[in-house]
Amino acid sequence: MTETTRRFKAAAVQAEPAWLDAEAGVAKTVDLIAEAARNGASLIAFPEVWIPGYPHFLWLGAVADQVPFVGRYHAASLAPDGDGLTTIRRAARQHGITVALGYSEKDHGSLYITQTVIAADGSVLLHRRKLKPTHVERSLFGDGDGSDLKVVDSALGRLGALNCAEHVQPLSKYALYAQNEQVHVASWPCFGLYRDLAFQLSAEANIAATQVYAIEGSAFVLMATQVISPAGIDVFASTPEQRRLLTPGGGCSRIFGPDGRTLTKDVDEGEEALVYADIDLDEIDLAKNAYDPAGHYARADATYLVHRREARRPVVREGSPAEAVLPAFPALDDEIPEP
Repeated sequence: MTETTRRFKAAAVQAEPAWLDAEAGVAKTVDLIAEAARNGASLIAFPEVWIPGYPHFLWLGAVADQVPFVGRYHAASLAPDGDGLTTIRRAARQHGITVALGYSEKDHGSLYITQTVIAADGSVLLHRRKLKPTHVERSLFGDGDGSDLKVVDSALGRLGALNCAEHVQPLSKYALYAQNEQVHVASWPCFGLYRDLAFQLSAEANIAATQVYAIEGSAFVLMATQVISPAGIDVFASTPEQRRLLTPGGGCSRIFGPDGRTLTKDVDEGEEALVYADIDLDEIDLAKNAYDPAGHYARADATYLVHRREARRPVVREGSPAEAVLPAFPALDDEIPEP
């Protein structure tokens, strides 16, 4: 049984990615990890596909217009056994901090919207893929499966994570609530896309969805978001119409308590910052006394969830295990210099 620290400081990232540049993205990630650790944080949460940044090109025109970006995006994505992720794991170990990283995972020819939670010793606690990419994301990314809906024990309590609009999937949320999640990482892109055109994609709507997650799950929720600058928009937008669809700012990182309270001060939507909150896991018991939808407040005689935990594979070899197996993350050899 993992010994749990009941009180600690957590940080959520609000920053601009190094668009389509894995090397620069890894370097910025290591810098933010060091900054959070210097400020006393034991956990840092990063946005959705922080490396190599959210693929805004998917939303800005015809499929044919995406072609110049797809190869670049694939090349800038991270493989679990690659140098980039290994460098980030070493940074977590060097600074003694748990890291919840959102990134585009490269698995040979396929990409996935992935979250990997790295313990303070550099080991991997959780590796999951977004169960269903949202809308046009499906033209670039593949699906996760039921084995990805997992909460894990850690030194900081029971940790779980979801990406973006997974926070409006009631059954996926309920699967994590039922695993007694205590600290949840909600990874989002920026909210400068389709501003004033699609309220479902707005900061207001998705802050509300994330806050509801905290209330329903009686969990601390770290909401990490990206920012996009005018220079970032230049990467993706080349016409007046595209610039109308993608506007600067879009950051709204914050941390919610298990009763839904906002524990952090708001920062400007265009500002790069780490937002911090003090976590006290004992507050969860009080919150659950009111609402515990997968516990005393459940009515399994009326409704219940079937959660299939088996990994979905295109080829099943006789005698092979059905459960999910972590990718081959390399060992962090102490003989390799730390960053």
